[in-house]
Amino acid sequence: MLKKIIRNQSSAGLVAASVALMMIAAGCASTVESTPEAAKAVESGTALPASVTGFMGPYASKLHPGPAGGAALVWIYPEVKWINYRKMMLMPVEFWAAADSKVSTADQQVLTQYFYNALKTNLEQNYTLVDQPGPGTLKLRVALMDATAAVPGLRSVSVLVPQARVLDMAQSLATGSYAFVGSAEVEMVVTDSQSGDVFAEAVDQRSGGMGIKGAASFQWGDAQNAMDYWAQLISKRLLELQTQGAS
Repeated sequence: MLKKIIRNQSSAGLVAASVALMMIAAGCASTVESTPEAAKAVESGTALPASVTGFMGPYASKLHPGPAGGAALVWIYPEVKWINYRKMMLMPVEFWAAADSKVSTADQQVLTQYFYNALKTNLEQNYTLVDQPGPGTLKLRVALMDATAAVPGLRSVSVLVPQARVLDMAQSLATGSYAFVGSAEVEMVVTDSQSGDVFAEAVDQRSGGMGIKGAASFQWGDAQNAMDYWAQLISKRLLELQTQGAS
Protein backbone atom coordinates (compact mmCIF):
# COMPACT_ATOMS: atom_id res chain seq x y z
CA MET A 1 0.00 0.00 0.00
CA LEU A 2 1.28 3.45 -0.82
CA LYS A 3 1.45 6.25 1.65
CA LYS A 4 1.72 9.85 0.56
CA ILE A 5 3.41 12.24 2.96
CA ILE A 6 2.84 15.93 2.20
CA ARG A 7 5.14 18.48 3.72
CA ASN A 8 4.70 22.14 4.44
CA GLN A 9 7.15 24.80 3.29
CA SER A 10 10.37 24.86 5.30
CA SER A 11 12.39 27.76 6.66
CA ALA A 12 15.76 28.93 5.42
CA GLY A 13 17.32 27.34 8.48
CA LEU A 14 16.03 23.93 7.49
CA VAL A 15 17.50 24.30 4.02
CA ALA A 16 20.92 25.05 5.44
CA ALA A 17 20.72 22.19 7.91
CA SER A 18 19.57 19.75 5.24
CA VAL A 19 22.30 20.76 2.80
CA ALA A 20 24.99 20.47 5.44
CA LEU A 21 23.82 17.05 6.54
CA MET A 22 23.64 15.75 2.99
CA MET A 23 27.06 17.02 2.03
CA ILE A 24 28.68 15.61 5.15
CA ALA A 25 26.97 12.25 4.70
CA ALA A 26 28.05 11.57 1.14
CA GLY A 27 30.35 14.29 -0.04
CA CYS A 28 28.27 15.50 -3.00
CA ALA A 29 28.38 12.20 -4.87
CA SER A 30 27.24 12.33 -8.48
CA THR A 31 24.15 10.59 -9.83
CA VAL A 32 23.51 9.03 -13.22
CA GLU A 33 20.48 8.65 -15.46
CA SER A 34 18.44 5.51 -14.86
CA THR A 35 15.42 3.90 -16.55
CA PRO A 36 12.14 4.02 -14.59
CA GLU A 37 9.86 1.01 -14.60
CA ALA A 38 7.27 3.21 -16.30
CA ALA A 39 9.63 3.77 -19.25
CA LYS A 40 10.12 0.03 -19.58
CA ALA A 41 6.34 -0.43 -19.51
CA VAL A 42 5.84 2.19 -22.25
CA GLU A 43 8.46 0.48 -24.41
CA SER A 44 6.97 -2.97 -23.95
CA GLY A 45 3.33 -1.88 -24.11
CA THR A 46 2.52 -3.27 -20.66
CA ALA A 47 0.59 -1.61 -17.84
CA LEU A 48 2.15 1.37 -16.12
CA PRO A 49 3.18 1.01 -12.46
CA ALA A 50 0.54 1.91 -9.89
CA SER A 51 2.78 4.66 -8.54
CA VAL A 52 2.52 6.47 -11.89
CA THR A 53 -1.20 6.01 -12.58
CA GLY A 54 -2.02 6.79 -8.94
CA PHE A 55 -0.19 10.10 -8.93
CA MET A 56 -0.86 11.23 -12.50
CA GLY A 57 -4.31 9.88 -13.23
CA PRO A 58 -5.65 9.04 -16.72
CA TYR A 59 -3.19 11.26 -18.58
CA ALA A 60 -0.37 8.93 -17.55
CA SER A 61 -1.31 6.78 -20.54
CA LYS A 62 -0.11 9.60 -22.84
CA LEU A 63 3.48 9.49 -21.56
CA HIS A 64 6.17 8.84 -24.15
CA PRO A 65 10.00 8.83 -24.16
CA GLY A 66 11.47 12.26 -23.46
CA PRO A 67 14.17 14.10 -25.41
CA ALA A 68 17.89 13.65 -24.86
CA GLY A 69 18.92 15.47 -21.72
CA GLY A 70 15.34 15.61 -20.47
CA ALA A 71 13.04 13.43 -18.40
CA ALA A 72 12.71 9.74 -19.22
CA LEU A 73 8.99 10.07 -19.97
CA VAL A 74 7.01 13.19 -20.82
CA TRP A 75 3.67 14.41 -22.09
CA ILE A 76 2.87 18.05 -22.94
CA TYR A 77 -0.52 19.31 -24.06
CA PRO A 78 0.24 21.02 -27.37
CA GLU A 79 -2.46 23.71 -27.16
CA VAL A 80 -1.21 25.44 -23.99
CA LYS A 81 -0.30 29.11 -24.38
CA TRP A 82 2.54 28.98 -21.87
CA ILE A 83 3.40 32.64 -22.39
CA ASN A 84 0.13 33.56 -20.63
CA TYR A 85 1.26 31.89 -17.40
CA ARG A 86 3.55 34.06 -15.29
CA LYS A 87 2.62 32.81 -11.82
CA MET A 88 3.22 29.46 -10.13
CA MET A 89 1.56 27.60 -7.27
CA LEU A 90 4.24 25.23 -6.00
CA MET A 91 2.58 22.55 -3.93
CA PRO A 92 4.37 20.84 -1.02
CA VAL A 93 6.51 17.97 -2.33
CA GLU A 94 4.92 14.56 -1.82
CA PHE A 95 6.56 11.24 -0.94
CA TRP A 96 5.04 8.01 -2.21
CA ALA A 97 6.31 4.63 -1.06
CA ALA A 98 5.26 1.11 -0.17
CA ALA A 99 4.40 0.44 3.45
CA ASP A 100 7.66 -1.50 3.87
CA SER A 101 9.83 1.26 2.39
CA LYS A 102 13.41 1.35 3.69
CA VAL A 103 13.30 5.16 3.67
CA SER A 104 12.66 6.25 7.24
CA THR A 105 9.98 8.78 8.11
CA ALA A 106 12.66 11.25 9.20
CA ASP A 107 14.48 10.86 5.90
CA GLN A 108 11.22 11.31 3.96
CA GLN A 109 10.55 14.56 5.76
CA VAL A 110 13.95 16.07 5.05
CA LEU A 111 13.90 14.86 1.43
CA THR A 112 10.58 16.55 0.71
CA GLN A 113 11.52 19.73 2.54
CA TYR A 114 14.84 20.01 0.74
CA PHE A 115 13.32 19.30 -2.68
CA TYR A 116 10.60 21.89 -2.14
CA ASN A 117 13.17 24.57 -1.43
CA ALA A 118 15.34 23.56 -4.39
CA LEU A 119 12.29 23.86 -6.65
CA LYS A 120 11.31 27.19 -5.10
CA THR A 121 14.80 28.63 -5.56
CA ASN A 122 14.81 27.75 -9.26
CA LEU A 123 11.20 28.58 -10.12
CA GLU A 124 11.11 32.00 -8.48
CA GLN A 125 13.76 33.16 -10.95
CA ASN A 126 11.16 32.95 -13.73
CA TYR A 127 7.77 33.00 -12.01
CA THR A 128 5.94 34.89 -9.31
CA LEU A 129 5.19 32.24 -6.70
CA VAL A 130 1.71 32.43 -5.21
CA ASP A 131 -0.31 30.33 -2.77
CA GLN A 132 -3.78 30.72 -4.30
CA PRO A 133 -5.27 29.71 -7.69
CA GLY A 134 -5.84 32.50 -10.17
CA PRO A 135 -5.70 33.55 -13.81
CA GLY A 136 -2.34 33.04 -15.50
CA THR A 137 -1.22 30.69 -12.73
CA LEU A 138 0.22 27.20 -13.13
CA LYS A 139 -0.02 24.60 -10.37
CA LEU A 140 2.97 22.29 -9.96
CA ARG A 141 2.78 18.99 -8.09
CA VAL A 142 5.96 16.98 -7.63
CA ALA A 143 6.37 13.62 -5.92
CA LEU A 144 9.37 11.57 -4.90
CA MET A 145 8.82 7.84 -5.42
CA ASP A 146 10.65 5.05 -3.64
CA ALA A 147 11.10 3.42 -7.03
CA THR A 148 12.53 0.10 -5.86
CA ALA A 149 9.67 -0.65 -3.47
CA ALA A 150 6.90 -3.06 -4.39
CA VAL A 151 3.63 -1.24 -5.06
CA PRO A 152 0.68 -3.65 -4.77
CA GLY A 153 -1.99 -0.93 -4.54
CA LEU A 154 -2.69 2.73 -3.83
CA ARG A 155 -3.59 4.45 -0.60
CA SER A 156 -2.92 8.06 0.26
CA VAL A 157 -2.35 9.31 3.79
CA SER A 158 -1.58 13.00 4.27
CA VAL A 159 0.50 13.88 7.31
CA LEU A 160 1.30 17.48 8.22
CA VAL A 161 4.46 17.86 10.28
CA PRO A 162 5.30 21.09 12.17
CA GLN A 163 8.38 22.84 10.83
CA ALA A 164 10.11 22.85 14.21
CA ARG A 165 9.81 19.09 14.48
CA VAL A 166 11.09 18.55 10.94
CA LEU A 167 14.11 20.74 11.71
CA ASP A 168 14.85 18.70 14.84
CA MET A 169 14.70 15.50 12.80
CA ALA A 170 17.00 16.95 10.13
CA GLN A 171 19.57 17.90 12.75
CA SER A 172 19.49 14.47 14.36
CA LEU A 173 19.86 12.33 11.22
CA ALA A 174 22.68 9.80 11.31
CA THR A 175 25.52 10.56 8.87
CA GLY A 176 25.31 7.00 7.55
CA SER A 177 21.67 7.35 6.57
CA TYR A 178 20.59 5.99 3.20
CA ALA A 179 17.88 7.88 1.35
CA PHE A 180 16.95 5.19 -1.16
CA VAL A 181 18.15 1.76 -2.24
CA GLY A 182 19.77 2.01 -5.66
CA SER A 183 17.74 4.83 -7.23
CA ALA A 184 15.13 7.52 -6.73
CA GLU A 185 12.27 8.52 -9.00
CA VAL A 186 10.45 11.82 -9.45
CA GLU A 187 7.06 12.48 -11.03
CA MET A 188 5.63 15.88 -12.01
CA VAL A 189 2.22 17.19 -13.02
CA VAL A 190 1.54 20.76 -14.21
CA THR A 191 -2.06 21.99 -14.36
CA ASP A 192 -4.02 25.20 -14.74
CA SER A 193 -4.52 26.32 -11.15
CA GLN A 194 -8.17 27.26 -11.71
CA SER A 195 -9.56 24.72 -14.16
CA GLY A 196 -7.37 21.78 -13.17
CA ASP A 197 -6.68 21.03 -16.84
CA VAL A 198 -3.52 18.94 -17.16
CA PHE A 199 -0.82 20.69 -19.20
CA ALA A 200 2.23 18.48 -18.71
CA GLU A 201 3.49 15.34 -16.95
CA ALA A 202 6.92 13.78 -16.60
CA VAL A 203 8.72 10.85 -14.97
CA ASP A 204 12.45 10.56 -14.36
CA GLN A 205 14.86 8.44 -12.35
CA ARG A 206 18.44 8.81 -11.10
CA SER A 207 20.79 6.14 -9.74
CA GLY A 208 23.72 6.44 -7.36
CA GLY A 209 27.17 7.48 -8.52
CA MET A 210 29.46 5.34 -10.63
CA GLY A 211 30.92 2.17 -9.16
CA ILE A 212 29.68 -0.95 -7.43
CA LYS A 213 28.63 0.86 -4.27
CA GLY A 214 26.69 3.47 -6.20
CA ALA A 215 24.73 0.81 -8.05
CA ALA A 216 23.42 -0.66 -4.82
CA SER A 217 22.82 2.40 -2.66
CA PHE A 218 21.56 5.96 -2.86
CA GLN A 219 23.00 8.06 -0.07
CA TRP A 220 22.14 11.56 1.11
CA GLY A 221 24.66 13.15 -1.24
CA ASP A 222 23.10 11.28 -4.16
CA ALA A 223 19.66 12.44 -3.08
CA GLN A 224 20.78 16.06 -2.86
CA ASN A 225 22.34 15.99 -6.33
CA ALA A 226 19.32 14.27 -7.86
CA MET A 227 16.88 16.79 -6.40
CA ASP A 228 19.05 19.74 -7.45
CA TYR A 229 19.22 18.28 -10.95
CA TRP A 230 15.45 17.79 -11.14
CA ALA A 231 14.70 21.25 -9.72
CA GLN A 232 16.89 22.85 -12.37
CA LEU A 233 15.50 20.64 -15.16
CA ILE A 234 11.86 21.37 -14.30
CA SER A 235 12.46 25.12 -14.11
CA LYS A 236 14.50 25.13 -17.33
CA ARG A 237 11.91 23.14 -19.28
CA LEU A 238 9.01 25.34 -18.15
CA LEU A 239 10.97 28.45 -19.11
CA GLU A 240 11.67 26.95 -22.54
CA LEU A 241 7.97 26.31 -23.07
CA GLN A 242 7.15 29.88 -22.02
CA THR A 243 9.82 31.31 -24.32
CA GLN A 244 8.67 29.21 -27.28
CA GLY A 245 5.17 30.55 -26.77
CA ALA A 246 6.47 34.08 -27.10
CA SER A 247 8.15 33.44 -30.45
